[in-house]
Amino acid sequence: MIRRVMSLLVALGAVVAALVVLPAATAQAATCATAWSSSAVYTGGGTVSHNGRNYTAKWWTQNETPGSSDVWADNGACGTGGGGEDPGQSNGFVVSEAQFNQMFPNRNPFYTYQGLTDALSAYPAFANTGSDEIKKREAAAFLANVSHETGGLVYIKEVNEANYPHYCDASQPYGCPAGQSAYYGKGPIQLSWNFNYKAAGDALGIDLLNNPYLVEQNAAIAWKTGLWYWNTQSGPGTMTGHNAIVNGAGFGETIRSINGAIECNGGNPAQVQSRINKFTQFTQLLGTTTGSNLSC
Repeated sequence: MIRRVMSLLVALGAVVAALVVLPAATAQAATCATAWSSSAVYTGGGTVSHNGRNYTAKWWTQNETPGSSDVWADNGACGTGGGGEDPGQSNGFVVSEAQFNQMFPNRNPFYTYQGLTDALSAYPAFANTGSDEIKKREAAAFLANVSHETGGLVYIKEVNEANYPHYCDASQPYGCPAGQSAYYGKGPIQLSWNFNYKAAGDALGIDLLNNPYLVEQNAAIAWKTGLWYWNTQSGPGTMTGHNAIVNGAGFGETIRSINGAIECNGGNPAQVQSRINKFTQFTQLLGTTTGSNLSC
């Protein structure tokens, strides 16, 4: 019995010794922020990654390299090499879910990131045309306008209910089968008017003329209507939002295509500037540039 106990103690000692020499688990590095760009403008609080480390801007800066300028506070090593995407992101979209959440910290739960990425297949050229700089710029431009239209993705439908009956153009041969007050603004671009619901529904293969409420009930459909307008409609402008960015006309032309009749040419400069400010913020977050011609 004593011999057996001694044998067990010897064996246990060997196991303990083996455990002692095992290396300690390495703490996982923080996720890298969007990669620093020499041409981008950063303001105080902006975060970037550079050479495997995260940094936060202390004040306004441009073309000052993180790690070699006092404007940048070093936040330590990060783990994804400065790509700015979540580890494992595989949907191909230039905006990661973490970045989306940073853009819209107070968003309504209806507006999901999954709903947005599910909608991308309807318009595969969106944020997928040209260089990485242009792809990210287009995503920032679309989401900046969306943010303006919805109060930061807070509002799903138009707030002023008194306007609801005004969006039925009875002169259209198909009329307003869902009711005169059914075609008020809904979704990320606040789709309104019966003829727009008809056109968007026809393009997307969804009967939105008879079922306009789907835009406030299904996140993917809501995002698809926003992408439909952005990619196919010029509104009061002369080009689509998509073409304005990928062809270099500038962010100002995206404003014109969405609400140019009211805001552009001095109509409401404060609203125009609000859109520009959000666009600048989002391009900074994505590590890209704004380009020129920001206003309208």
